[in-house]
Formats: sequence, structure tokens, C-alpha cells
Amino acid sequence: MLIVKDAPSPNFDARRGPPDMLVLHYTGMQTGEAALTRLCDPDARVSAHYLVDEDGTIHRLVPEERRAWHAGRGGWQGETDCNAASIGVEIVNPGHEFGYRDFPDVQIDAVISLVSDIRTRWTIPDARIIGHSDLAPERKQDPGERFPWKRLAGLGHGLWFEPAQERIAALGAPLGPGDEGLGVIVLRAGLHRLGYALPPGGEYDEATRLTIEAFQRHWRPSQVDGIADGETRATLMGVLQLATAESATGVLN
Repeated sequence: MLIVKDAPSPNFDARRGPPDMLVLHYTGMQTGEAALTRLCDPDARVSAHYLVDEDGTIHRLVPEERRAWHAGRGGWQGETDCNAASIGVEIVNPGHEFGYRDFPDVQIDAVISLVSDIRTRWTIPDARIIGHSDLAPERKQDPGERFPWKRLAGLGHGLWFEPAQERIAALGAPLGPGDEGLGVIVLRAGLHRLGYALPPGGEYDEATRLTIEAFQRHWRPSQVDGIADGETRATLMGVLQLATAESATGVLN
């Protein structure tokens, strides 16, 4: 049985309908206590539905039926009010600014149990279990490359794909800032189709670089550099195929 402590936050409003997205964050503050205080401070005007501490303690801040204020400006799969569509889970970690570190196993166990529990109540496709950086690549990095997305997906929550070496090699030279042409058009179209707000186009601009970084933090965490090498592009193709198959069949975990 999932044990959750209530720590009510006043920072929420009404939803327009049932949530169908799950957004994972890290707190990016020096302590869990500071994060909990901020998320419950009416003057801060930020919140989440849950906060998971490093010792595995789960705090419920906002009822799932209400719209918490965690996502901010951004988009995923055409949704631009991600607060209205999502449940937000903050995971205590100082983040890139204050000494980003691995997430303890007990904390990740709690996150996985919480995600599993949430999905018993709402229809949330695997392709809509994302990080904050996925919906806002230009301004967010969380929960970052140290979050174990592979482990989460392996237990049935989210998408994961590891391409074969032959598939990687077949894609040729990397694409990066300043590149143009068909390869970039295909790359940007794939990112857009997966869910990123990056519009289709033929220029590898700064927005493309930041979107590739966000993709790598989630699906290719071993190298986060904004360069679309063969492994990054092959992984994108595979993840996109999984997302497309899920959408076509309507199969949810």
C-alpha cells in the first residue's frame, strides 16, 4: 500500500478535464525542506501534485483533480496548457545549479510506485510520461540525465528504445548547429511528431540544439551535447515508432 503524507498547498485552481499527462521534475533547491516550503507558499505561486523526498517520503500537495502550477510555459504533443493536462511530480534533488547527483534507489522506488498508483486512476499513455525539460527545452533541464528513465520504462511506465549498432552506423555523419537540408528537415519533423514544440524546418538552429539536448536527457543520457549523432537519431526513430504504435493500437499499461 502506498503511504502518502498530506502537505496541502494553496497553489492550484480548477482543471478543464481529466489529466492525461504525467510530468516529472526535480526540485532544483538545496534541501527538500526548502522545496516543500516553497511549493506550499502562496506568494510563490508554484506547486505540484506530489513531492518525493530522497528518503522515499511522498507528500501530497494538491489533489489530482485540481490543476497544480508546476509546468509553466511550454508544450507537448500540441498541448500548450500542460498544467491543465498533467499531474506534476517533484523529486527532491539539488539539480544542475546546486550539485546535481544521482537519485537514491529508495526515492526512485517511491516514484515508480507513485506513478503506478496514479495510472490506476487516469488514462496516461506512455508517450505522455515526460520530463519538465521535454515540454520546455529552452528553459528547463529537469529531471535530467541522471533520472533513470530506462528503469521506469522497464517497469511499464514510459517509452525506451536502444538501437542496434548497425542502425546507428547507417545514419552517417552527425548533424549539428549550422547544418541545413533534408537531414535536418527529417530530424525536426521527428522531434515535432514525438511531441516537442519545435516546429518543422530545415535549419539546425539554437532551438533545435536545445530540443536535442532535452531528448538526450530523457532517451540518450550517456551524452548530452545537443549534437544529433547516429545514436541520437536512431533512438529518436525507435522511440517515435513505439509512440506511433501505442497511439495506433490504444494499448496502455
